Amino acid sequence: MTVLLIALGAAVGAPLRYLTDRAVQARHDSAFPWGTLTVNVFGSLLLGVLVGLPAGPAVSALLSTGFCGALTTYSTFSYETLRLARTGHRLFALANVLASVTAGLAAAAAGYALARALTG
Repeated sequence: MTVLLIALGAAVGAPLRYLTDRAVQARHDSAFPWGTLTVNVFGSLLLGVLVGLPAGPAVSALLSTGFCGALTTYSTFSYETLRLARTGHRLFALANVLASVTAGLAAAAAGYALARALTG
């Protein structure tokens, strides 16, 4: 049953990642991967909230592992950072690493703190 919950969450998270990435990137005339940064930071915030809430293993499988796991994307972040560096956009590559890690951790911490404040 757990695998099915993860698959269901991922079936929603992956297309949402793609659609959000495309919608955000279409609004920016830049080599910087704004779409991936957006989904990763939002996913980190949501995962922080979910970790901070009292939830059972089924909810965790569906939302944390399935949905957030498919919504966020470390592989795309890595690929886009490498692509930026290889195409001469080294400052964008560095900015992507710094922004993604800093904003992702801050968003996860903020989400966790928010959940704990609401439940606690």
